[in-house]
Amino acid sequence: MTEAVKYVGLDVHKETIAVAVADGERGGEVRFVGTVANEDDAIRKLVKRLTGPGVTLNVCYEAGPCGYGLHRLLTKLGQNCIVIAPSMMPRRPGDHVKTDRRDAMTLARLLRAGELTAIWIPDEAHEAVRDLIRARRSAQDDAIGAKQTVRSFLLRHDRRFGGKAAWTKMYWRWLSEQRFDFPHQQLAFEEMQKRVLEAQARVGRLEAALTEAVDAWCFAPLVRNLQVLRGIRLVSAATLVAEVGDLTRFDNPKQLDTSKNRVISA
Repeated sequence: MTEAVKYVGLDVHKETIAVAVADGERGGEVRFVGTVANEDDAIRKLVKRLTGPGVTLNVCYEAGPCGYGLHRLLTKLGQNCIVIAPSMMPRRPGDHVKTDRRDAMTLARLLRAGELTAIWIPDEAHEAVRDLIRARRSAQDDAIGAKQTVRSFLLRHDRRFGGKAAWTKMYWRWLSEQRFDFPHQQLAFEEMQKRVLEAQARVGRLEAALTEAVDAWCFAPLVRNLQVLRGIRLVSAATLVAEVGDLTRFDNPKQLDTSKNRVISA
């Protein structure tokens, strides 16, 4: 007995998920099923309602801030599910109208037509390393911003460092010698310096944690091998592997489309 296939498009939001279904045959009906809560129990009930004897589901949704929890749940429930990058979504020229209902129906129709390309989904351990790396990157950005705030403040008050390089021991000594006429102005300057120190300390803690995490990671050998290349150190190597994943899954370099900041799964 031939199994019937339903192609399910999900437009996922923080609280709700819009659901559309396309029947298996090309040109078949594409219907909007409704909106369900973005909760595990609601997803289980939805799967139970859409499936049945001789029915299989192919599900897709766009990657977004809600992460990959939905994909993992559907996979555990035995359903085929892919996640696509919004930038890889085929769109018709001039089609600018977006609603939850319309987006879900479009996903279902394109999935049935075979026009969607799945992105690679990291497992939970891999995603944990990725989260650590992104936290370190955010802390680094905070440190850069804090330093720029200090330098802008000094420039505005015509305080110029006579040394060659900023943020050296000599530079910090010079900062500690700066005095301003008003107590609250002095306090503001000192708080700016504390912000720099706190951001740098946070970067240091996260980098130490990253070193420990990489040592226990299944991709540790790949990270070490990448560091053999000139100019690539631990943070750069770990970032590449965390964002791209297992490089051996690519058959050729064209599948890693860095020009558009996306990765096409093998």
